[in-house]
Amino acid sequence: MKVLHIIASVDPASGGPAEYLRNITMAMAERRHDAEIVCLDPSGVDFLRLYSVPIAAMGRWAGPYGFSPELGAWITDNADRFDVAVIHGLWNHAAIGPRRALRAAGLPYVVFAHGMLDPWCAGQHRLKHLLKRLVWSFAQGPVLRDAHSVLFTCAEERRLAEGAFWGHAFTSRIVAFGTAAPPPADPAQIAAFRAAVPSLGERRYLLFLGRLHPKKGLDLLVEAFAGVAPSHPALDLVIAGPDPVGLQSKLMARAHALEIGTRIHWPGMLNGAAKWGAFRGADAFVLPSHQENFGIAVAEAMACRVPVLISNKVNIWREVEASGGGLVANDDAASFERLLARWLALPEAEKLSMGEAAGQGFAQHFHIAIAATDLIAALAEACGRSGA
Repeated sequence: MKVLHIIASVDPASGGPAEYLRNITMAMAERRHDAEIVCLDPSGVDFLRLYSVPIAAMGRWAGPYGFSPELGAWITDNADRFDVAVIHGLWNHAAIGPRRALRAAGLPYVVFAHGMLDPWCAGQHRLKHLLKRLVWSFAQGPVLRDAHSVLFTCAEERRLAEGAFWGHAFTSRIVAFGTAAPPPADPAQIAAFRAAVPSLGERRYLLFLGRLHPKKGLDLLVEAFAGVAPSHPALDLVIAGPDPVGLQSKLMARAHALEIGTRIHWPGMLNGAAKWGAFRGADAFVLPSHQENFGIAVAEAMACRVPVLISNKVNIWREVEASGGGLVANDDAASFERLLARWLALPEAEKLSMGEAAGQGFAQHFHIAIAATDLIAALAEACGRSGA
């Protein structure tokens, strides 16, 4: 098959869908399914070079919607080169603008929801949700209605999406989601990470790696760490990632008020060897999110045989718990503090066993090869082919 992927941005800083797209196009290429990407990013930006497939960058207009008048025209001019399209995400021009061009060209498509129908968002931003209800009625809903299927990454995501918006019925399908195996372990990775966080020195640490966003529960992570820090003076916390909404300064102020400011380190976004060194050197990975569709970083940590300590609002928590590769708690400070205390009280042998179980859980549930098999089957069905 020749597959067209349509996405707002392929910038790694934009979150998990971009990382998934980079890995899934490589995994499908290994099975002789070609792909191209059309996105709303400006042409010529450095991160376009991270991808091994052709990318048509339309150029983003100002504002969160990212309108680009060239997108529909590009699809019209190029649709006959593809067998099927995948729209990634919702609530932007890349998720709404292509519908008319795809229908006119007769190009079947699926929509990957990527957690963007989760009701948590409605409770946090009521005015924004009212606007989404309006957009759903006239624009976004018809895109899902006319899709061959809407893809969810697990049963929990699909369950949460049921009834989120009314008026446009659609066909849903669950497909596996995942990421590529990490590069082989190398001492240079640890060295690169330590060099990126000189304030950490050689101290042990818990790791958060991802966007600094209110939904990630970083405020409760700071509170929970403050609760266990006095009893574990040799342990620090690393919070690594881009800060798109200016959250870091507020979290730093709270950490200083709790007298743990020097115990938390903020290296910003980590890439390449430093990123993998951060995972491989961590005692555990922490993600107390209030809402998380999948959590690519959770899968990456497990792939590095690092135990994961997560909330039950990370939609893959059941798979994590069943694998034995981590611990799960509610998404509040008291519950997460108890989880950290429980983890820290474990004998070292049990922590090592949990890390091994995490690696096995990754291979069983979250490897990109499994995700590629599922996506190929969904796309083959959409365009009437026999599959891989």
